[in-house]
Amino acid sequence: MEAFVSDGMELTPKQATGLSVLCQVYEQQQYMYGNNTHTVPGRIVSIGQPYIRPIVRGKAAAPMEFGAKPDLSIDENGMARLERLSFDAYNESDVLTSAIERYKERTGHYQQRVLADKIYRNRENLSFCRQHGIRLSGPALGRPKKDAMADKKTEYTDNAERVEIERAFSLAKRCYGLGKIMTKLDTTTRGSIALSILAMNVDRLASLSLFGFLISLFSRYKQHGFMLIHTQNNHCEILVG
Repeated sequence: MEAFVSDGMELTPKQATGLSVLCQVYEQQQYMYGNNTHTVPGRIVSIGQPYIRPIVRGKAAAPMEFGAKPDLSIDENGMARLERLSFDAYNESDVLTSAIERYKERTGHYQQRVLADKIYRNRENLSFCRQHGIRLSGPALGRPKKDAMADKKTEYTDNAERVEIERAFSLAKRCYGLGKIMTKLDTTTRGSIALSILAMNVDRLASLSLFGFLISLFSRYKQHGFMLIHTQNNHCEILVG
């Protein structure tokens, strides 16, 4: 950004950026006051971090949150991936099809099932999964079927296994710094979040390597141990908003 010059004094690029942000805040506040509204496109809520947007969550403890909004997936090997990261509010259901296509690019095939939150279960995503032979977790849309008991058992199993993605978020926040992001810039914040997920994956790979090494030391448990590794949610991708 070009530096501002006033009364023979030239502002530094940092000061010029801050002044520009203040001007935008003034314009937004003037617009909301003049139009008797509380919303404005691209509303700035932090002068130090103008890229942050308020995101309505509807929670009792925090009805509105500020910061990055990530979509995370976990594959059958327990590896976590950032499918989308944005500071603006967006509909999480739009992430599902792109995440499935990226999974196919990595593995060469579509997964057999997807364990996802209810927000991902719209008609477009259900139709996409049906076309590619993927079972999307959760009850069918519309009125319950006659075999509702069988569907409830499957739904309970899917929900129990989908806890893994909630555990991944909690683990990343408690142990890998995701809950203590102190950076101010957009780029460094995104990098810190990505590094938290990367560190969690590296730790899991190290644990699996150690597990495999211990199995090799005890040959009588070798076959059983590898069965434990390779039978975890085969071809399954877990998503959450």
